[in-house]
Amino acid sequence: MIKTRFTELVGVEHPIVQGGMQWVGRAELVAGVANAGALGLITALTQPTPEDLTKEIARTREMTDKPFGVNLTILPTIKPPPYAEYRQAIIEAGITVVETAGNKPQEHVDEFRKHGIKVIHKCTSVRHALSAERMGVDAISIDGFECAGHPGEDDTPGLILIPAAANKIKIPMIASGGFGDGRGLVAALALGAEGINMGTRFMCTKESPIHQLVKERIVANDERATDLIFRTMRNTSRVAKNAVSQQVVAMEKEGATFEQIKDLVAGARGKLVYSTGDSEDGIWSAGQVQGLINDIPSCQELVSRIMHEAETIIRSRLDAMLSGAQRQAAE
Repeated sequence: MIKTRFTELVGVEHPIVQGGMQWVGRAELVAGVANAGALGLITALTQPTPEDLTKEIARTREMTDKPFGVNLTILPTIKPPPYAEYRQAIIEAGITVVETAGNKPQEHVDEFRKHGIKVIHKCTSVRHALSAERMGVDAISIDGFECAGHPGEDDTPGLILIPAAANKIKIPMIASGGFGDGRGLVAALALGAEGINMGTRFMCTKESPIHQLVKERIVANDERATDLIFRTMRNTSRVAKNAVSQQVVAMEKEGATFEQIKDLVAGARGKLVYSTGDSEDGIWSAGQVQGLINDIPSCQELVSRIMHEAETIIRSRLDAMLSGAQRQAAE
């Protein structure tokens, strides 16, 4: 059993979090993760309305009696969703843990904490993590360059970002980006984190509500099978490499504006990928951790395996190395 400040903060058995993923963070997956002893997160904005979010929370509770949370991502858009109404739905549903992401979530953090809700804020840099800590969040999820989705513009990989953040952050911190097995969990703990956040790895589980063909594509892909789009617009996003992402990258190199590529990157097309299984039909998020994914287990199988691997590495391999060094020193 590995206990950390993070597991104590959010009341889960294992220091593993299922990240909030658009179109993916639904009741089936979240309940599967929660039942495995990890922290599952419903993606609030996957639900069309705050009322639908309330129903999804209730549906999740029908499948698990374990703790789970909700992700609320705040991003600049032409027509922003009713964030305050989604926030109120979360509060009224009695959710105890929220992951926030995106721009300046101060009003949401204040309101959540007023109701006793623990707030984890996702950051892609040390300076943003320190800002979130000053804002009053309870924990940080630090997101390295390897991650799916938005890795920020600093291009700092986890091997540097995690310990750099751990040097300065006082509140509990979990590591995101590139994690998929027990080796990663041990590495994250060694680097100063108190748990790991996994998105792509949880996409590729039996409970994940995406098409089986997309899961099989993730298994088949290696660590090179991603593209970085929106680089020229300083809104970098890591997505699975396919014909559409390659077209977007080529157009950006030629100076294309967002208006010229917006039909290619439309969220509706990405949603169709997950429902139809045609992984070439639109843009969809996946991280470099694809290179470490070789199967499609249940959430219980995955979490149990990660914890067993981590505990074996700590107790056997690392202890053996330390004991061997001590014996040599004594001789």
